[in-house]
Amino acid sequence: MDVIILCGGKGTRLSEETIIKPKPMVEVGGMPILWHIMKIYSYYGFRRFILALGYKEYEIKKYFCDHRIIGSDFSLTPSLGNDINYLNNSDEKSWEIVFANTGEETLKGGRLKKVEKYIKSQTFHITYGDGVCDINLSKLVKFHQSHGAIGTVTAVRPPSRFGELEIDKDGTVLSLEEKPQMGRGLINGGFFIFEKKLLSYLTPDKDCDFEFGPLQQIAKDGQLKAFEHKGFWQCMDNVRERDFLNKQVSANKAPWMVWK
Repeated sequence: MDVIILCGGKGTRLSEETIIKPKPMVEVGGMPILWHIMKIYSYYGFRRFILALGYKEYEIKKYFCDHRIIGSDFSLTPSLGNDINYLNNSDEKSWEIVFANTGEETLKGGRLKKVEKYIKSQTFHITYGDGVCDINLSKLVKFHQSHGAIGTVTAVRPPSRFGELEIDKDGTVLSLEEKPQMGRGLINGGFFIFEKKLLSYLTPDKDCDFEFGPLQQIAKDGQLKAFEHKGFWQCMDNVRERDFLNKQVSANKAPWMVWK
């Protein structure tokens, strides 16, 4: 199953970083959040990626062109035309990555339609390039295959914007939890699965959105099911959320890093 990752937005709410790089290249634990997302999918055996690029797309292309040389041990045989033999054992060796420039101003639906020609699988994943999750993708796929609808969206409970205090009857603080998972309402957490029929709801026009319009129509048609994920989920929309994710890695409390 192909994995389409939406990587083209400008990430204006994280402008401290995105003035020089696209948001998927903002680092968490020393690696781009995009790499973390790809590692999640790769862990479950999904290793063909289609990156729908836009804003500063060159930075993403350059990173992956350089990444293997910089991050690997290898041997070089000049007599064979500088033939390189990579020595590290990594699931990244089996990745196939399609880099598709879908336009700097294109909305998500237009981006998805523009990469249609690169999609090989009848059923495919879609996710955003700025969020991580400890979702069991095998269970997500099994759920999608069980209902026969066009699409599945992962429903998550958003983290609180503030720390949560547990206080006893005397006013003593018993605990303080930063950004706890809250029990109020479900939101679209990304990590979608769709059948190719989704593409008939989209146009390559740059103003074709995904959530507003096509996804609403699919839901109205009774063709969108929700897979509720009760574990960890976190997007990275601002500096606070970036710092929170970095703290999780530093403290060895990054539940999305299932490949560790």
